[in-house]
Parts: sequence; structure tokens; C-alpha cells
Amino acid sequence: MKVSVITATYNREGTVVRALSSIKSQTYSDIQTVVVDGASQDNTISLVTPLLGENDILQSEPDLGIYDALNKGLALAEGEVIAFLHSDDLYFDNNVISNVVEIFSDNSIDVVYGDICFFSGSNTSKIKRLYRSDKLSERNLAWGKMPAHPAMFIRRRIYEEIGHFKTDFKIAADYEFLCRLVHYANLKSVYVANTLVRMQLGGVSTDGFRSAILLNKEVFRAVSKNGIYTNIFMLLSKYPSKILQLFRR
Repeated sequence: MKVSVITATYNREGTVVRALSSIKSQTYSDIQTVVVDGASQDNTISLVTPLLGENDILQSEPDLGIYDALNKGLALAEGEVIAFLHSDDLYFDNNVISNVVEIFSDNSIDVVYGDICFFSGSNTSKIKRLYRSDKLSERNLAWGKMPAHPAMFIRRRIYEEIGHFKTDFKIAADYEFLCRLVHYANLKSVYVANTLVRMQLGGVSTDGFRSAILLNKEVFRAVSKNGIYTNIFMLLSKYPSKILQLFRR
């Protein structure tokens, strides 16, 4: 079973080697790395190229933002299972993908997801915060709760049937995608109670008050347009539990 891991880059010479090295260090052998670069002006391409094998793909051209880049990756990916690893992040250990593939040996499984942790700076071992993925369900999405998207592995057939990311969302297209995903007929997902991805703090969805406002506006739109009832008070109610996670190690 081939797994395609899609990484979008733009001027990421400082972190991209770390991200791709964590893919190449996986014990599972049948992995295709797909790098979609937005025409970087730094050394990203020269650093990426030596890390790629003959079955991997590198495309570098201007894009319309992160979700446009991820959609390009989806069009290029050949794997039966698709994952996304941001260029600032890395897999928690070398066995993540092999453990996930073992679950996918049951062909009825559509989605496998787990938890993530956050670090800051270059010390990937110093964990600042844990994020325990909420169950993938319509109810949780209505309350602003979702599985951690970077820790989700989804069969390619799902994307082929329900479509890719909506690029009119700047920060919550992954949330909107999940609102479509929960309506997929007979969806079967499996939660793995393990940390799968280490994420670097400071990304667009974790970068301050303005990002939080934009995120909640887009989440509200994503939920509403997919016929799931919510209101702003329901969406904001998730923050107390997030604060509690700061004290869990």
C-alpha cells in the first residue's frame, strides 16, 4: 500500500530538510513524497532535490496559497492513502506510518487519525502543548472541535469522491473539508490514541489573536454552508478545554 505524503513549501530553507528527513526516516518503505513549492526564492529547492527519490515528485511554480498548493499535491499524489506534513513539522517517531498502514489493512477503513504536539524554535523535543484530537463527528464540528488535520491519513478515494480543499477559505479549508467528510456515506474512521506529529508553533492557525478571529469566522461559514447547525457561542466554548490542555503533559 503506497502512502503519499504531501508537503507544501515556500521559502522554507530553515525547516524543510527536517520535515522531509522525518518522512525518509519512516520504517515503512512504500512512501511517496510530494513537494509542492510556490516558486521559492531561497535555497528550498536546492535543499529538497537531493532528498527525493525517483518515485517522489517536486513541482515548483507560483500558487494561490496553501490550499491551492495542497490541491496540486492531491492531483499529483499516487498513493492509496494521503497525508499532509507541513514544512515546519515532523512525524513524532519513525514508526508512525507503518502503524497507520497496519490499520488500513482493513479495506473498510476510510480515515485514521491521532494526536499532535507543539514545540517552538528548533528544539523539537521540548513540548509546549498537546492537542488531543476530538472524535470526527458532525456534533463535534458544530462545537468547533476537530481532529488534528496534520495527524489525519485519508484514502485517496475519499478526495476523488467529495472533492479537494475550497480555496476561498484562507485558514479553515481543512475544517470545511471535514464538514463534507462527515457526510460521506458509511464513513469509517479510527482514532489512534498516540501523538503522530510534532508541529511548530507559529503557523497561520496558531499565530495570535487576529488569526483566531479569522479562524472562527471561517469555521462558522464552513459549518453553516454544509448544513450543520452551530452558533458563535458553541464555537467559542471549545477554548476552556484548550486552556486545560496547556497543563497536560
